[in-house]
Amino acid sequence: MRIISGNFKGRPINPPKNLPVRPTTDKAKESLFNILMNQIDFEGIKVLDLFAGTGNISYEFASREAQLIHSVDADFKCTQFIKQISLELNLPIKVFKSDVFAFLKTCKTKYDVIFADPPYDLKLLETLPEVIVNQELLEEGGILILEHPATYNFSNHQWYYDHRNYSKVNFSFFQRP
Repeated sequence: MRIISGNFKGRPINPPKNLPVRPTTDKAKESLFNILMNQIDFEGIKVLDLFAGTGNISYEFASREAQLIHSVDADFKCTQFIKQISLELNLPIKVFKSDVFAFLKTCKTKYDVIFADPPYDLKLLETLPEVIVNQELLEEGGILILEHPATYNFSNHQWYYDHRNYSKVNFSFFQRP
């Protein structure tokens, strides 16, 4: 795993082997950030990374000069790893060890971008867009990116605007009007 672009372009990130994660592939991550490059100005944005795992996506946003990144994961080893890398690279990432749904219920910050990469077998996966809408966590014009298996179709959601597929990785895009 490596940071694709920005201030830390090419920097390898070597997470411990025993983390319970399924990191977004470099190919899918690179494609995602190419799409986002044409939609947002990364500098100074606020990002929420849900089910952060290794912090892979958080590091990409930080490398591109996001102002604030909140990374949320329920696994202690994952959150410790993200904290370690954030300190090493002096990244603006604040890490929360929490169940994502519990975090979302109490979160008061509004974000420009929310990225969610839940476990593909998560029972509540299909509810994530609606939970985020109901909690009013996106700034006006803010984007939610949800990574999910091909078995899900979010095209009927009120804020849905795009879907991309990269092998087994699917991204659905939502935008607050």
